[in-house]
Order: sequence, then structure tokens, then C-alpha cells
Amino acid sequence: MRNSSWNDLVALIDGEKLNYQPVGFIIDSPWIPDWYGISNIDFYSSDEHWLKSNLKAVNTFPDVWFMPAFWSEYGMCTEPSAFGSRMIFLEKSLPHAEKILSGIEGADSLPQPNVKTDGLLPFMINRLKNNQEAIIKADHQIRFAIARGPLNIASFLMGTTEFMMAIAMDPDGTHRLLKKITDFICDWLAWQKECFPSIDGVLILDDIIGFVGEMEFNEFVLPYLKKIFSSIGVKVRFLHNDAEGLITAKYLREMGVNIFNFSFEHSLGEIRKLAGPEVILVGNIPPRDVLASGTPEQVKAAVNKAFGEISDYNRIIWSAGGGMPPDVNNNNIKAFIDAVKEQSKKI
Repeated sequence: MRNSSWNDLVALIDGEKLNYQPVGFIIDSPWIPDWYGISNIDFYSSDEHWLKSNLKAVNTFPDVWFMPAFWSEYGMCTEPSAFGSRMIFLEKSLPHAEKILSGIEGADSLPQPNVKTDGLLPFMINRLKNNQEAIIKADHQIRFAIARGPLNIASFLMGTTEFMMAIAMDPDGTHRLLKKITDFICDWLAWQKECFPSIDGVLILDDIIGFVGEMEFNEFVLPYLKKIFSSIGVKVRFLHNDAEGLITAKYLREMGVNIFNFSFEHSLGEIRKLAGPEVILVGNIPPRDVLASGTPEQVKAAVNKAFGEISDYNRIIWSAGGGMPPDVNNNNIKAFIDAVKEQSKKI
């Protein structure tokens, strides 16, 4: 993130009021390559393209908080690659990792990855090292250690349906798998922070946590995310879940989360009521149907609607209800920014 944006984010967490309403987006490979005009393969394989495309984004919209910004990633292949998943890379589509477990019984034989050497993880670290000087020169820093969450990774390794069945049919085996993945995540976050001491934030992305009921959430989500968010002692603890999020919102403080990006299906008001006043909310206009496919007028209307859902505008980062989707154009992003500025004048 830009240094000034990071400082303002920390101020928000500390309860300070800003003199503006911040706009922020999670950006990565679903959006950047096509917006920049390159293939997904070019984005993943070329440090030069990766750096220039990220620089173009932050310079085209200097007032936007891009979170985490300069995200070194290989789509959904990132974490599964460390466990040995076969990775499929395509020119115009997002890559995917093939599952390697036919059932939960295979979890015990799954190797514990070495985060310094396994899969794509060394390439992610090296990309950041190679470009760190340019990132700093652009008035940014590497601020976040990032990982998919434990249920998300488990669904990649064995399939979503199979994993959900395992939760119901073999809870002990599910716990063994989640413990192994959680230990991996903690190691991976710690290694990122060791490589880049400027890191003082964690971003965890896990939509599968929105697929379980409250009883399952307490057993299979809460203890593992609590461990992850407390593992490296950072100031900023950011959770993304754009699936069902009402249960998640109730337990954010117990998990140690202080920033939450959630589905546009939930209003800011209902999430605020569940999350409490201390958590920063990131949302929540529809990413695909409005921000990507809508007109600037529809984007403006969605922003105005979101402002009307709450009366307290503190600790909000105006954003999409999820990450930046493919096909979002500059005009719609500008319309979003302008609509937030117009609403800010009325506060």
C-alpha cells in the first residue's frame, strides 16, 4: 500500500477519524492482466509485466487504497502448489490446482510443506525481493503477509463437495487436515514477515467458511483462524469472505480480525450490527453485476444505496463486496470514487 494510505488505515484501526471517506479495492490476477492488456501467463511469468501493471493501477487511481497492492500470487494455485497439486495455467483464464486427495483419509499422508522451498512459494518471495526497490521508490511498502484460509485450501486439495462431506462424516480426520494446513499457513505468514520486516498486516481469504453452520463454524473455523490471526503479532488483521458472512461477522473480534471484506448480499448495517463498532468494514456494492457489468450511473446508484444503509460512517472502506472482478473499466472505478466523494460532502 501507499505509505500515506497505510498510515490512515492504521489510524482507522486506532479509532481516529479521517477527514475523508476512503475507497479501497482488493486487486489481483482476476482483474489486473486484462485491464493492463496482457495475458494471464504474461502476468504470472514476467516480473516486468507484474511490476508495471501494478504500478499502472496505483498511479491511475492514486487516491484508492489498493489492498494489499503488489500482491505476489499465482491465483488459486499458490498454496496448493506447496502440497504438490498439479497446476493448470491458461492464457485467458485463471489457473487452477487439481485435487490430490481422494478422501479425508489421505490427510495423514499429506506432506507438511517447507514454505522456504516448496511449490510456487519461493517464486512469490523472489518476485517481491526483485521488485522491492521499485515498490519502495513508488512510495509503497510490502505491508501484508497473505494466504488463503484453511478451509479454502482444504477444498482445493480434495474438492469442495468432498471436504464438506468430510466435515459431516469424519470430524476427526477433518481436524487433522485443518491442523496440518493451519500450521502451514502460520509458517508461510511468518516466512513472509521474516523476508520483509515492513509487513505489519495479514490478509486471509476464505470463502468456504461461509458454507458451514454456526455449530460447524465454532468447531472447524474459529480455533484455526484465531491461531492464524494471532500467529505473527501484526497490527492489521484482514479477513475476506464474500460468501455467506453473517456467522463470520459475529465472531470477528474473537478471531482477532479488525478488517472484514464481505458479500454484497449483506447490507453494511446488518454486518455492522453483528461485527460491532471496532471492526473496519470493506464493502459492499455488487462486484460483478454492478462494478463490472453496470454503467457508471448504476455504480453511482449502488454507492448511494450503500451509504443509505448506515448512519455511522466511521471505520468503513468503500469497496466491492468481494475482490475486484474481471472486466471492471476505468469509467466505473472513477464513477465509484466520484460517488463516494459526493456522499462525503453530505456527512
